[in-house]
Formats: sequence, structure tokens, C-alpha cells
Amino acid sequence: MRRLSKRKALSLVKELDAFPKVPQSYVETSASGGTVSLLAFSTMAILAILEFFVYRDTWMKYEYEVDKDFSSKMRINVDITVAMKCQHVGADILDLAETMITSNGLKYEPVIFELSPQQRIWHRTLLVIQSRLGEQHSLQDVLYKTVLKGVPTALPPREDAASEPLSACRIHGHVYVNKVAGNFHITVGKPVHHPRGHAHIAAFVSHETYNFSHRIDHLSFGEEVPGVIHPLDGTQKTTSNSKECCGFQALCHT
Repeated sequence: MRRLSKRKALSLVKELDAFPKVPQSYVETSASGGTVSLLAFSTMAILAILEFFVYRDTWMKYEYEVDKDFSSKMRINVDITVAMKCQHVGADILDLAETMITSNGLKYEPVIFELSPQQRIWHRTLLVIQSRLGEQHSLQDVLYKTVLKGVPTALPPREDAASEPLSACRIHGHVYVNKVAGNFHITVGKPVHHPRGHAHIAAFVSHETYNFSHRIDHLSFGEEVPGVIHPLDGTQKTTSNSKECCGFQALCHT
């Protein structure tokens, strides 16, 4: 009796199906039917794999909010190379409230102004990216994802030894400023602080050494985010001696 009850239970489980099956006597195998089945299973496998990659992909989400903290400082990240020796130039910041911002966070490094072959390739690539970003905003998402994969997005170091004289100065680092309009400038002479303002000692610098040709490798506001290309990154201006060159960048008030 127990064996019969087990057989009945197994037969009931086998027959239990939400979709009624076609009897085996009605099924006929063929090469075309097998081909269609293989194609169907292959398509489902490919779709499942693609769906898995979409699940693993990174999506950019942008959020904007009003900055209500007026008492805190804002960070400025700078990496600029000027075609003058470091002892002849100085950088400082003067804001709208006539407050002199110390530039202790900036480093002066003697370098060669001309880029190496590998650096030129990177610089040309950066200029192409800058021209495309104005038309294809989604390109920024691709650049950010390349950083997650370990691809560098900053100017690579010089691959060859410095054979030329170090006639240029790389000014890089970061400073904290007040959240008001201000002026960041690099000019001849080191800055001198005094109660009535500030000045640059340029009397001992010959006019023949003046050369304000410069290259902005990086200029951004706030904490640095790898993979983000900023509007002035890669900008290079070449001028003749005794000429000045300047650029402007505005932040929107919120």
C-alpha cells in the first residue's frame, strides 16, 4: 500500500505543470527545429551576459544644492607652468574685501617649459577632449570611468632626463580662499605683505627676462576629483617678451 501511495504521489508531481505538455507521440525532431532552439538559447545567454555587464556598470548622478556656509573657505587647485625662472615670479591672491590670501600651499618647481614627446601627445589629446566636451557632454562620464579602471588622466611626468636648462617655473598646489570675488595672479617679483595692501618686488628683475608664456595643466575649485576635465585644463598661451597674458573664469552665485 505504501509503495502504491508513493507511486501515485510521484505521478501526481510529474503531471503537475502550469503549462500542459505536448505528448511525446506528437513531437518530431528536425534539424531546423534544433537550429532554432540553439539560436534561441544562444540569444538568451548573450542577453543575460549583457544584462550582467549593465548591472556592473557605473552611472553618473549629478546633484546640485545651494551653499549656505559662507564662513568656510573654498579650495583652489593650481598647476601652472610659467616660462620664467622661479626666483623671478610670485603668485598670490587678493579678494574683493582687500584680504591678502597667503600662498603657502603653492610650490615653486624649476622645470623645462617645452613638453617631452610623451607629454605633447597627452597635451594634444587633452585639447581634443576639451573641444569635444562642448558638443558631447556624456564624454565626461567616460573619462571618469577610465579613472576607475586605473587609466591616468593627468599630465604624465617627463620620461627623459632634463638636458636643457630649467628656465621655467611650475607653480602647483592648493590654497584656501574666502567665498567672494577675487584675483589670483602670477607676476614678476615675490609678493610682499604690508598693512596697506601688497606689492611685488620686481626692481631687481631685468625686463629682458620677462616672459609670461604659460600653460595651465590644471585649475579647479573644491576637492579634486580624478577624471574630471575642467574648462581651463590644457590652455597654453605663448607671448613675446615683456608682454602680459591673463585669463578669466567665473563661478555662478547660488
